[in-house]
Amino acid sequence: MELLGKNYVNVEGFSKSFGDTCILSNIQFHVSKGEFICIVGSSGCGKSTLLRSLSGLDTDYEGQILVDEKEVTKPTKRIGYIFQENRLFPWMTVEENVGFSLDSGSREERRNKVHEAIRMVGLEPAAKQYPKTLSGGMAQRANIARTLVNKPEVLLLDEPFGALDAFTKINLQEKLCEIRSAEGTTMIMVTHDIEEAVYLADRIIILDKNPGVIKKIVNVDLPRPRNRNSNYFNDLRKEIYGYFFETKEIVEDYNI
Repeated sequence: MELLGKNYVNVEGFSKSFGDTCILSNIQFHVSKGEFICIVGSSGCGKSTLLRSLSGLDTDYEGQILVDEKEVTKPTKRIGYIFQENRLFPWMTVEENVGFSLDSGSREERRNKVHEAIRMVGLEPAAKQYPKTLSGGMAQRANIARTLVNKPEVLLLDEPFGALDAFTKINLQEKLCEIRSAEGTTMIMVTHDIEEAVYLADRIIILDKNPGVIKKIVNVDLPRPRNRNSNYFNDLRKEIYGYFFETKEIVEDYNI
């Protein structure tokens, strides 16, 4: 893929405990610049905990996390974080929400940045609206624009489409692919949706639990845009589901 470059995010010997309970043990992986990584695993395996540490929100762990050869010690605007819930300020319009974190540049420069971020997510008609008037998908678009406005080098996404209906989710997955292609942003997403991971990712990291360890890293060698109905797409989806079930028959019986 033309976007991919040198290792940009490096996670080395990462372990995380809460009290005497080890949540994640010796996690190691590297992400190339411009790469899209999805992290999947059952509930309680530590996916979101790992993402918080990647963002600098949690630094109480063993090991090391580097972005562009610099250790992550606190949240910065160069690492964007998108939560499942939109967290928009209800008293602000979409454009006011998007521009809230901008603190440099002239008024015109800030306005242009806000309009560009809103354009990237296709939300121009709703720029003057308040969050209460937005659908779930529109609110999440605004949430994504608010993160993109600072041009983050790395974008972390924690189940950003988990609460949306299937059609809205597919639409936002397409939008995320467009943004990644246009901006070359390195993206790391946590998801429970295996089809979503196969559709979006260059590689999929599968976590086991008790404690959370990397069970497998799967390369997704599919051209873009991807066809969800192709034989290889569905074979790969079934292969990944197979890591969560003891027998192949379970996957086949439920037509997973």
